[in-house]
Amino acid sequence: MSEEQEQRGGITRRDVFVKGGLLAAGAGLLGAPGAMAASERADASMTFAVITHGAGDAFWVVCKKGAIAAGKNVGVKINYSESKNDPQTQSQLIATAVSQKVKGIATSVPNASAIKDSCKRAVAAGIPIITLNSGVNDYKALGALTHVGQTEDVAGKGAGARLADAGAKNLLVVIHEQGNIGLEERYNGAKSTFKGKTSRLQVTGVTDLASTTNQIRSKLTADKSIDAVLALNPQVGIAALQAAQGAGSKAKLATFDLSADVIKAIEKGQLLFAIDQQQYLQGYLPVIFLYLYNTNLNTVGGGQPILTGPGFVDKSNAAKVAALAAKATR
Repeated sequence: MSEEQEQRGGITRRDVFVKGGLLAAGAGLLGAPGAMAASERADASMTFAVITHGAGDAFWVVCKKGAIAAGKNVGVKINYSESKNDPQTQSQLIATAVSQKVKGIATSVPNASAIKDSCKRAVAAGIPIITLNSGVNDYKALGALTHVGQTEDVAGKGAGARLADAGAKNLLVVIHEQGNIGLEERYNGAKSTFKGKTSRLQVTGVTDLASTTNQIRSKLTADKSIDAVLALNPQVGIAALQAAQGAGSKAKLATFDLSADVIKAIEKGQLLFAIDQQQYLQGYLPVIFLYLYNTNLNTVGGGQPILTGPGFVDKSNAAKVAALAAKATR
């Protein structure tokens, strides 16, 4: 099966592997910790730091929920911290975790160069690292055991192909964070498979959604030829929907990532699809992997990242995940 066929099929082979293979085959791994005896939990007492970017973004609420749930399941303490898309602050948070002598660090990597020195100090101190979300191309250089997330350019290619198949000719991709390598990979991926014109719009982002909505509306008002908009974040996806309605635009809309509002919009036919990278797993799995490394020197991935996506949610399957999205686990 070709990569393009994988993307257009609704759920990719990678998605099937993650949902079916890794999780089903590893049911004992994920379920057994919850059944541990109290004495075993006490012996395993340790602290992990989970550090992400994008503070204030609803996406990370789900990721945090996964990390906290995993910590409870294996009896470890989770120190969760986040920066407001500030690479230097994120580097400082990693350095602080090293000084606190945590037993493991899970971190997103929107800017690898900014955190490489802090990651090197962690490795030198014998603290295992697992990267999550962004960073699939950088985790090895940072010394991480593995990476948990999706391949961003593959996800972007899938989005571009689907919008092209929907008949769109002029695509606008909305960039909500400056300097985020993952967003750039999504944009480049979409541009490579979309058959028409592709342009980008830098917006304020989730820190000021009113301004973001106005920026998108102004663009759609000024250029009526735009017939497709791809957002790279669920809150920005809803902002794009509101902007299109305000501009009287008939552009086809799609977004990366899920939220309850995004699911409702898909069910109503207002959004064509959302790309699901299962951010709950991006919080949950690194904690489990760090626990297994600390207690049994287990590693996963075999030198390859653990992929949690991309999967696609559209009108055909939105109802199945609606209740889960409302509970902030999808």
